[in-house]
Amino acid sequence: MNRVIPISLVVTLAASAILPMQPALSHHSFAMFDRTKEVTLAGTVKSFEWTNPHSWLQLVVRDARGATKEYSIEMGSPNTMSRSGWRKTSFKAGDRVTVKINPMRDGSAGGAFVSAVNAEGKTLPLQ
Repeated sequence: MNRVIPISLVVTLAASAILPMQPALSHHSFAMFDRTKEVTLAGTVKSFEWTNPHSWLQLVVRDARGATKEYSIEMGSPNTMSRSGWRKTSFKAGDRVTVKINPMRDGSAGGAFVSAVNAEGKTLPLQ
């Protein structure tokens, strides 16, 4: 027996499968970050915010003249990061760390997290 499925049913089923994904796909643009560049920052953790929808690392970096600048580094969600071994205690205020970021396109002090090495030389897992 050959059954003919009306095209309207196929379109409705396809739309119902795709539409719930739309918010996740449009959730966040990475246009503000320059994904073609990586910058390495060595500094002191001011705070590590283990929050949804994204975790944040506040890193204080001292330049060659002794001036400090605070960087806001956007990371993944706690759910995603915990599956890679991260914990809310992975960074603590006062920790000395080296972090690689994709910098902000506008040159402001911030970026998207790429990787990190803690004071003991241990590479923290990718998010």
